[in-house]
Amino acid sequence: MLESCKNAQERWGGVHQLIDRWLQERRELLVSFNRLSQALHQKGKVTSDKIEEFRELLVDYLSAGHFEIYEQLMHEAEAFKDQEALKLLDTTLPLLHESTQQLMKDEEHLVPMGLNDLEKTLSHVGELLAERFEQEDQLIAKLHAAHAPQQPA
Repeated sequence: MLESCKNAQERWGGVHQLIDRWLQERRELLVSFNRLSQALHQKGKVTSDKIEEFRELLVDYLSAGHFEIYEQLMHEAEAFKDQEALKLLDTTLPLLHESTQQLMKDEEHLVPMGLNDLEKTLSHVGELLAERFEQEDQLIAKLHAAHAPQQPA
């Protein structure tokens, strides 16, 4: 989609919008995660709807990262011939792929769990997401923000 853009402003503006949308999805994922975590601590408040909402948001977020965001950031680094950014991608993408595999395993097991297991899995998911968000933020800062057009002062 962004490959067909005619000029740099259009293309990188499109990447910026894509990242903004993805970060909004991250916020929605965190809200759902917090709702589910809070429900765990209130007896009888965990519902299959809350679990399913979180699972769907998690899968959507992970998919967007892998199939849209990381790819666009790589294209951007290549277009700017940014070797430092490409090295960062080389080291960070394998970590993100590993994180995705772990999160998807946890996601698959969220539904048939008892509350104790759900709390343990959700805690693990929270740790993985925190690490992942930090890595993703580094990628965005190094690969996109560094190439963004400078705004006049």
